[in-house]
Amino acid sequence: MSEKVLLDTGPLVSILNTRDAHHQWACEKMENLNPPLVTCEAVITEAMFLLERSRTDPSAPLRLLEKGDLVVDFQISKEAGTLETLMKRYANVPMSLADAFLVRLSEINKDCRVFTLDKDFKIYRRYGRSVIPVISPW
Repeated sequence: MSEKVLLDTGPLVSILNTRDAHHQWACEKMENLNPPLVTCEAVITEAMFLLERSRTDPSAPLRLLEKGDLVVDFQISKEAGTLETLMKRYANVPMSLADAFLVRLSEINKDCRVFTLDKDFKIYRRYGRSVIPVISPW
């Protein structure tokens, strides 16, 4: 079984926005990853919002989904209780819904790494105690 890569908002925005500070780093990392990358609706929503604010085409993430480079592999209705528990556990960070999705996806997909710019993934733990493997500039 091959390793899945779970995509967070930061690298997605960086790849699509050539003016982003992490654009080159994210593109270089992306070249070594095999699509599709797994993500969630919250990441897509955040990315579209941030792309629009930066005057970059906000529909670009939708095209990546349509092409099959990204897949959404999560149903919030089945995991709402677990997401709420995670967000309460990390309320002091605080944990966004997108981060809760990715932590939960890392629990479901044991052989995975989270592609992120978010330093909070140094704090988050899957199953409450295990480090989450990441692809990150830090």
